[in-house]
Amino acid sequence: MRYTSSGVAVATFTVAVNRQFTNQQGEREADFINCVIWRKSAENFANFTHKGSLIGVDGRIQTRSYENQQGNRVYVTEVIVDNFSLLESRSQSERYQQQHGNNDTQGSDSPQNTTTNNNSDNNPFGKAVGNKNTENSKSSDDNDPFADNGQQIDISDDDLPF
Repeated sequence: MRYTSSGVAVATFTVAVNRQFTNQQGEREADFINCVIWRKSAENFANFTHKGSLIGVDGRIQTRSYENQQGNRVYVTEVIVDNFSLLESRSQSERYQQQHGNNDTQGSDSPQNTTTNNNSDNNPFGKAVGNKNTENSKSSDDNDPFADNGQQIDISDDDLPF
C-alpha cells in the first residue's frame, strides 16, 4: 500500500482465479486479475490480508492506457475494487502465518502480511468456514462447508427448486 501526494491510500494487488477445467496436461490453469483499491478499504486490505488470502472482490472493470518509456501505447485492464470480503477463517489465516512467517518481503504495492480478522460481519456465510469442534482433526474436509458431517439432511420435495 502507498499514499498519493494528496494523502489518499491506494493499493494494487493481483487476484489469482483458478479455471474450472484442466489443460491437456491435466493441470488447472489460473487467470491473474489486476486490482486497485482506494482509501480506507485499501488500508483495511493491507492490514487484514496476506499473500494467498482467500478473498472476494466486487467493483468495476476499467481500461486505461499510457505511453511507456519506449513511446509505445500500453493498455491496462483492471478491477477498481469497491468492496472486498475475507473468505477464510481466522484460524486458517493464523495457520498460514505460522507456516510462512510474518516477515515476507513484498513490494510497496502489495498488502502487508498480517493476521486476517474474519468475523461474521465479513463472512457471507455467517460463521467461520472450516472450524470444527474436533481439535486434532486436520483433514481436507475441515475447509469444505459442504462435506458430509454424518448427519442426515431433512429436505422436503417442496423445498427443492426442481
